[in-house]
Amino acid sequence: MFKNDQFRMSALVVMLLAVFAACNQSAKTENSGETETVLTAPPEWARNSVIYEVNLRQYSDEGSIQAFIKEMPRLKELGVDILWLMPVHPIGEKNRKGTLGSYYSVRDYLDVNPEFGTKEDFKQLVDEAHKLGMYVIIDWVANHTAWDNKMLEEHPEWYTKDSLGNMIAPFGWSDVAELDYDKQALRDYMIQALMYWVDDMDIDGFRCDVAGMVPTDFWEAARDSLESIKPVFMLAEAEQADLLEKAFDADYAWNLMHIMNQNAAGAQNLDSIRNYFEKQKNLGEERAFKMNFTTNHDENSWNGTVFERYGDAYETYGALTFIAPGMPLIYSGQEVGNAKRLEFFEKDPIEWQDHEIAAVYKKLAQIKKENPALANGAYGGLMEFIPISQPDEVLAFERTKDGNSILAFFNFSNQDVSFMVEDKAFNGAYESLMDGNDINIDAATAIGLPPYGYFILRKK
Repeated sequence: MFKNDQFRMSALVVMLLAVFAACNQSAKTENSGETETVLTAPPEWARNSVIYEVNLRQYSDEGSIQAFIKEMPRLKELGVDILWLMPVHPIGEKNRKGTLGSYYSVRDYLDVNPEFGTKEDFKQLVDEAHKLGMYVIIDWVANHTAWDNKMLEEHPEWYTKDSLGNMIAPFGWSDVAELDYDKQALRDYMIQALMYWVDDMDIDGFRCDVAGMVPTDFWEAARDSLESIKPVFMLAEAEQADLLEKAFDADYAWNLMHIMNQNAAGAQNLDSIRNYFEKQKNLGEERAFKMNFTTNHDENSWNGTVFERYGDAYETYGALTFIAPGMPLIYSGQEVGNAKRLEFFEKDPIEWQDHEIAAVYKKLAQIKKENPALANGAYGGLMEFIPISQPDEVLAFERTKDGNSILAFFNFSNQDVSFMVEDKAFNGAYESLMDGNDINIDAATAIGLPPYGYFILRKK
């Protein structure tokens, strides 16, 4: 269903699909007599996953879907579970920025950018990903469109206007026009478009651009309709609690990334990281989790590479994103030590190379998958801090789930650090999961870490 010639489905059918899905998500509670919403949990495959952001334009000299398909077995071997493709749609030409324009200026929600290939190429990508045991989500830009999107001509009433009746560009983004979600017909159209990619293209969910700028109840209705087709994974580019109640399975750990940046620059101490995770633990988000990251397309292009922002600690902060509660993100080229800011509106291919960090991320992904305590968010173990003698330099914590206990010690200083674990409950023999060495913790033995060194330990 939802072929192009069938696309203009009536609003009634969309509404019925949403009601059907909603019925599958609610139940009566006998205790209170009230209706309790039983929220859709993230798909099982997303609860212990590693996500990878694909920048198709810069991924190869060709910048094509077909060129990327050849790289997918390598990413599977790396430990990637979810492929998130930046917007695959045709890019607007009116008011375009740069030569090639922004991915996020969408001219047609139902087509593939010819710069990347065809719909048939895209379907092949999804099929190949599924054969490899990976899942595909695409970036969805619901808040605004290109100025030459046909919607603007056919339905100008769907766009936000200023006091003079002129369409507006949100945040001064001159290449896009903002949509108005007070219009029910727009909501129906957008939900149909989302369903098209799940139903016809067989994708597994969406990363939703500036999700907090679009009404939460729209996303909830969209999630209901998508679940009527198959279970999907929904990632919000936001850090907004109400989006996680029903609509989204994960959102961005923006605050953590900013805190890590500030720590690396010497502007804050480790208490800021501890306070962040204590606050997350107390939020009680049982069904949703954070996406942890040190870089992505925005950070790399506009704020600097991981080497610029983290210096010699880039690996240490990256490792924390795998071991702390949340889903770790790897951005295109991060796994080979990409050391340049990729152009956003121009062709600027990644310079692929052999780099030791690839083996590190592969090992971290393996450790994450093999230890239930490290599953994403509350599906794994909560972070409990371990008392040590050098808390100003070393972040020490434990995560435990179903009898699996992982201890982690991260030295975020540029000095050798020797410290003692002050709680005898942690005494015992441990295996270092990164290198297989044995480590004993007891009252008489100090643990030493080199500058920016870290241990991930499992009790023997």
